[in-house]
Amino acid sequence: MQDQYGREINYLRISITDRCNLRCRYCMPEGIKTVSMAEILTYEEIIMVVQCAARLGIRHIKVTGGEPLVRKGCAGLIRRLKEVPGIETVTLTTNGILLAEHLEALKEAGVDGINISMDTRDRELFRMITGGGEIKTVLQAVEKALHIGVKVKINAVSLDWEKMAEEGGFPKPDQSAGWIGMTKLAKEMPVDVRFIEMMPIGLGKSIQSMSHKELLEQMKKRYPDMEESPGVHGCGPARYYHIPGFLGDIGFISAIHGKFCQDCNRVRLTAQGYLKTCLCYEDGIDLKHILRSLDEAACREENIEEAIRNAVWEKACAHCFEKPSDMTEENPMSSIGG
Repeated sequence: MQDQYGREINYLRISITDRCNLRCRYCMPEGIKTVSMAEILTYEEIIMVVQCAARLGIRHIKVTGGEPLVRKGCAGLIRRLKEVPGIETVTLTTNGILLAEHLEALKEAGVDGINISMDTRDRELFRMITGGGEIKTVLQAVEKALHIGVKVKINAVSLDWEKMAEEGGFPKPDQSAGWIGMTKLAKEMPVDVRFIEMMPIGLGKSIQSMSHKELLEQMKKRYPDMEESPGVHGCGPARYYHIPGFLGDIGFISAIHGKFCQDCNRVRLTAQGYLKTCLCYEDGIDLKHILRSLDEAACREENIEEAIRNAVWEKACAHCFEKPSDMTEENPMSSIGG
């Protein structure tokens, strides 16, 4: 399935809930409103959308939230997604707090990989940025996943802890609290650690983050032998580097300072059934309306396929994060999906 700019769109991120068990300051702090479960797509509705999308060329699915593991039956959904003809990979993004208790079920369901969000290894900073999360719990889940043979990647938002401390509200961190401590995870474990530039969506506009141009320069000073890593690491836009002696690689997802829109291959389905074609804009189509307004399944599928095809064709050429005044998306990231 191609858009009008010739990009092959084969990756669908699906938010299955707008709820979360953490309260990260840049995503879903206290006070963020959630919708009723009646407004959230059912698993049967999600499967129908994916069946239609797969017939159009979607091959890779990422299950997200909110926190997807707070919704009952997540592993069962992954099993069903894996069974959809045409779908090649199904992966999961989680904050890791509930992961250990679900790992066996996720592996049995056939999950192809798990991305774990972790911005710092410092216990106190982790508690402060997440609203009470325990880093020990997350690290234990990483170790268990690796032990049972589940592929793991770590996602770290490139927060500028020093500037955040200067502005007040956070203690001044030592070196191990920031990117140095996070890169050591890739040295100690066979996991890729990816740094993600903060996007100016919702509360992300007010959080201090590092540009990846600056971050890469600092890393190269500390690790002068690091070099670009060959091979395919996944279906996303991360650019990877290898540091000699490390078990995993270091990745950069640089939406702001390494704009990769020309290679974008993805669209997003929100928990409420809205198909978004770009994070920057409100453009898209309400698939839930189609799912719930037509009686016959065949008619729903035909209309869903047409809606997806048309929305993808109209996908924006590029985001405008560098010029926030041109953005039309006003919803918080928690309602869009991670």
